[in-house]
Formats: sequence, C-alpha cells, structure tokens
Amino acid sequence: MATDAMRQQVVSMTRPKNPAWDRAFFFTMVVVLWASVLFGFSKTYYMAGMVRAPLPNLLIHVHGAAFTLWMVLLAVQVGLVSAKKIQWHRTLGLAGFFLACAMVVLGLLASTDALRRGSAPLGLTAKTFYVVPISDMLVFSVLVFFAYRARRQPAAHKRFILIATIGLIDAAVGRWPIAFFQTNPKLQDLVPFAFLLVVMLYDLVSLRKIQKATIWASVFVIVVHLARVPIGFTSAWQAFATKMLGHA
Repeated sequence: MATDAMRQQVVSMTRPKNPAWDRAFFFTMVVVLWASVLFGFSKTYYMAGMVRAPLPNLLIHVHGAAFTLWMVLLAVQVGLVSAKKIQWHRTLGLAGFFLACAMVVLGLLASTDALRRGSAPLGLTAKTFYVVPISDMLVFSVLVFFAYRARRQPAAHKRFILIATIGLIDAAVGRWPIAFFQTNPKLQDLVPFAFLLVVMLYDLVSLRKIQKATIWASVFVIVVHLARVPIGFTSAWQAFATKMLGHA
C-alpha cells in the first residue's frame, strides 16, 4: 500500500497538470462518439441483442464485440484520469494497445469478408468500397502506434487516441438512419471532419495554439479519407481487391 501511494505521488509530481476543463472536454468527446456509435448500430446490433443480432457470421460478431470493447475502454480510461488513478490508467492502457492490435487484424478480416459478400453502399462496387475499411485500419493502426510512443506525453497521447477513434466513426455514420447521408455517402466524411474541427478549436481556445499531434493526426485522417475512394477506382486497387477476393 505504501509503495502504491509513493508511486502515485511520484506520478502526480512528474505528470503535467490536467485541468478540470480539459478532462471535461475529452469526456464530452467520448460521450458524443458513443452517441454516434449507438445511433448508427443500435437497430442492427445493440438493440438486436448484440450476441443475438442477425449478423452475417461469427467473425462479424467478434469484430463488433472488439470495437465495442474499445469504446468501453475509452470511457473507462477517461474516467480513471478524472479519478486521478494514473497508474491504473497506464496499466489498462497496455491492454488497450493489444486490443487495438487485435482490432486491426479483425478489421482487415471483416473487410475482406464484406468484399466476399459483395457488401457496399449506394454508388460503389464492393471492390471499390473495400478501400474504405482497409484505409480505416491503416489510419487507426498508425495513430494508435504514435499514441503508444507518446504515452509519457499526456497531451499528445490522448489526442492521438481520440483522433484514432474519430477516424473509425464513419462506419457508424454510414448506418445513421438519415436520408441525406444514405443518399450521399460521399458526404458522410463531413461528420468525422467536424469532430476534428472541434478538437482543433478546443486547442486554440485552451492552449492558444493547435497541438502538433492534433495537426498532423487530423491532416492524416483528412487526406486518407479524401484520397481513398479515388484510389479505389484505380486499376491497381481493383486488381488488388480481385486478388484478395480470390483468397477470401
């Protein structure tokens, strides 16, 4: 007990201050992201009983459970920071890193399974749409990697994690029961871009500057999101998707 108390004291002395308004902002962002996920997946997954939901196969069930666990972990981690349980936060963060790795593998498998089933939104073929979930896993894995590298730099670390999660939110937005987004799938990126803008504005208001982590992570997400569908129409991508379909 004494050792734990001393460790917590050392962490408190070396860790940069984390003001209440900063904790409130990140808590609010997690709540909004959760609301976005629930709005998109409530009918087909959460309210359908999760394990009893009529999903295509077991892989998609495991995929959905892993991504849900990530959202739960995100909320718990924000709560631990607010409760000043920093050591718990760091210990659980290691488990979160391994969960993220599993999510990338599951995401790639689920993407290829969707390609096999011919799943695609309005206006895109399955081979073209395949670039969307694959690029989501690229963005997520890169940002989580940098979040892990910056785990001793709280300001950068939490922004990398938040923006990595924002980069995944398009899967939920694509299922929002809103006719505008259903008939204009190319405009679904407006939602994650709006979230990124909120983070930038928060940096400007709270820090009088935009954090470097916020800038390059946001630019990375935006560039990938804008470039991926045009890449999906190229002959090189179509050939790659065809090859993956042969292995599915």
